[in-house]
Amino acid sequence: MKQASKQYIPFQPLQWPNRQWPNKTITKAPIWCSVDLRDGNQALVTPMQLEEKLLMFKTLVDIGFKEIEVGFPSASETEYEILRTLIEGHHIPDDVTIQVLVQARPELIKKTFEAVKGAKNVIVHFYNSTSTLQRKVVFKEDMPGIIKIAVEGAKLIRQLTEEEIASSGMNIRYEYSPESFTGTEIDFAIEICESVMETLGATNENPIILNLPSTVEMSTPNTYADQIEYFCTKMKNREAAIISIHPHNDRGTGVAAAELALLGGADRIEGTLFGNGERTGNLDIVTVALNMYTQGVDPELDFSNILAVKKIYEACTKMKVPERQPYAGELAFTAFSGSHQDAIRKGYEYMAESDTPYWEVPYLPINPADLSREYEPVIRINSQSGKGGAAFVLQHAVGYRLPKEMHPEFGNIVKAASDAFGDELKEEQIVDLFNREYVEFDGKYKLASHSFLEQRELDGTTHTRFEGKIDVFCGDMKEVAGVGNGPIDSFFQALAGIGVEGYEFVNYHEHAISRGSDAKGICYIELKIPGNGHIFGVGIDSNINVAALLGILCAINRAEK
Repeated sequence: MKQASKQYIPFQPLQWPNRQWPNKTITKAPIWCSVDLRDGNQALVTPMQLEEKLLMFKTLVDIGFKEIEVGFPSASETEYEILRTLIEGHHIPDDVTIQVLVQARPELIKKTFEAVKGAKNVIVHFYNSTSTLQRKVVFKEDMPGIIKIAVEGAKLIRQLTEEEIASSGMNIRYEYSPESFTGTEIDFAIEICESVMETLGATNENPIILNLPSTVEMSTPNTYADQIEYFCTKMKNREAAIISIHPHNDRGTGVAAAELALLGGADRIEGTLFGNGERTGNLDIVTVALNMYTQGVDPELDFSNILAVKKIYEACTKMKVPERQPYAGELAFTAFSGSHQDAIRKGYEYMAESDTPYWEVPYLPINPADLSREYEPVIRINSQSGKGGAAFVLQHAVGYRLPKEMHPEFGNIVKAASDAFGDELKEEQIVDLFNREYVEFDGKYKLASHSFLEQRELDGTTHTRFEGKIDVFCGDMKEVAGVGNGPIDSFFQALAGIGVEGYEFVNYHEHAISRGSDAKGICYIELKIPGNGHIFGVGIDSNINVAALLGILCAINRAEK
């Protein structure tokens, strides 16, 4: 590729040493404009039909968009009819403005005004290409010729607007885009926009929207921010313009370009849900909005049920949101790595224990519950997962809180199963693996019957006597008895009577796993086995003392399997 790269002309960045945007932060939401029904729709393999467009429009309204570009009504009869259906079917709320796109050509402008008849609030968005390359290759026009196209279009739009307002009182606003703004000489872009502003009579009270699109991403995002800041600083009558941006994603940095452009002075953003658009797509509004949310800024768009939005988007566009898409992707909050899982688990524990008012979980920049994703597994298990991941899954699935000392043992069991399976283990597989390995383990010794008796001596000390039967090798019933300083010690003494010796009690953990009169408890027992090493056993019973005995037998049976 080295020699082939010589055919490309490097982008020449703007010289702007006085830039101020790097020291700024985003502190409020921009004006949002969805272009899903126009820019997004024209990029689909199968464009949306009427019912799909109506569903998408309603979804955008429910999310909170107040400006929605609904189409290019002069481009085709389908686009024209869909717009008429929105208007005549009264689908447009009074507080929502529809936006229509049109090239700066007289016949198309006139048809566009016919298409919006009866609407209450309309933005007429017109454009013409201004870039160096477009002027040279497509239009073969000089700068004055390009300005003339824009100004003539603006004159006609103003005339038709005044006529429409006089007859119907429609609220009409103007938007102009010097298409391919990022490839246009910056001072020329300012000149043509100022000419359009003057023609349309833009004022502080009735500002024009100047949309400065990165129609094709040509450079790093900081350059786009420089261009926006320079434009805002150098243009005349800044207060009579709303500066809008429309970044595309050719270099994969559309989100970054939008965020930096906001720092550069932009007031408004055009984009699509999940970044659908021509080539590599538009700016992803979902990502930009939720990025703001994680910084304590209200984006004024509601993505609290992101999966419902994703489902509608996929149904209407026939596109699929990638698994690793920020916030909405199936795996957006999933950790397979052991170290990540351990940190997430500890973060959840810290949140529960500290009563902090802030979201403080490592590796998760946003609380999945805020997007209605709290019921999905954050930690999922494969051969790369760590010792604590499986324990986290068990706790969230069935409420088992494995002691930390037990994590390595069960983690190794899960890792071996995942290696053998050759794929991710689902939650139910992990629960089943735990139950088979511990709760339902069928080994050499079974507790057939039991009783405890506390004995108080004259000196005030208390001993516990255990009596019971142990089923050895399925039917060989052994009567056992033992006295110790508690139920566990007396049980070990009883087992010694049938030759079960050499095991040393190390640790004990227990907690309830159900509530009510028939509540059960689970007990985790750690034993030191004869020779060397440690092993765990688990017992479950409504009597926590019995659960401990079952856990001891489970550990011994596992040691001797």
